[in-house]
Amino acid sequence: MKSYELLLEYNKKWAADKTIHDPTFFQQLKDVQTPEFLWIGCSDSRVPPNEITQTKPGEIFIHRNVANLVINTDVNVLSVLDYAVNHLKIKHVIVCGHYGCGGVKAALTNNDFKYVLNMWLRNIKDIHRIHRNELDSITDEEAKVDRLVELNVQEQVLNLAKSSIIQRAWKEDKRPDLHGWVYGLKNGVINPVFEMKAGTHIDPIYEFENL
Repeated sequence: MKSYELLLEYNKKWAADKTIHDPTFFQQLKDVQTPEFLWIGCSDSRVPPNEITQTKPGEIFIHRNVANLVINTDVNVLSVLDYAVNHLKIKHVIVCGHYGCGGVKAALTNNDFKYVLNMWLRNIKDIHRIHRNELDSITDEEAKVDRLVELNVQEQVLNLAKSSIIQRAWKEDKRPDLHGWVYGLKNGVINPVFEMKAGTHIDPIYEFENL
């Protein structure tokens, strides 16, 4: 049996087990989606949001990309944000990175990763430049990567706050709160590193008028 065929077999077993333990499980999922959280995480296969937070299907709306970036020209992440905030009415947006992130490691090098990855990682290099003094004072490479992981999460939360989607929801509904977390692959524990309550003021050049 091919590896992908095993996935289909595992799926059948999972569905059967769910039905045995709760005959209404799939009916409940079909009828409603009311998550309280939007999770913007890294695509890394070792960081499954539902598993590490012990949440059930339907409780977290999820978007993932390399190094959990929120880029103001990325229609994908902005469409997810728009839908989560304005249609699902979520109360919290969580940007969750993870220590030892390969994307962050790559951005700390001068390697040529070819066209698309170079473009994507440039966003992390900009964060390195902004926080150059702090990062360049760290001599241990693993510690430097982990600190940039934290700073990257912080900057992505700020990028959320710079969006008109979030600012309009803050003005009209006093939600959502924004959270920056980092997951530890070594111990499985999430470390909260940054938070912005709904309505927090940011640099005035990013604040929209007449929303």
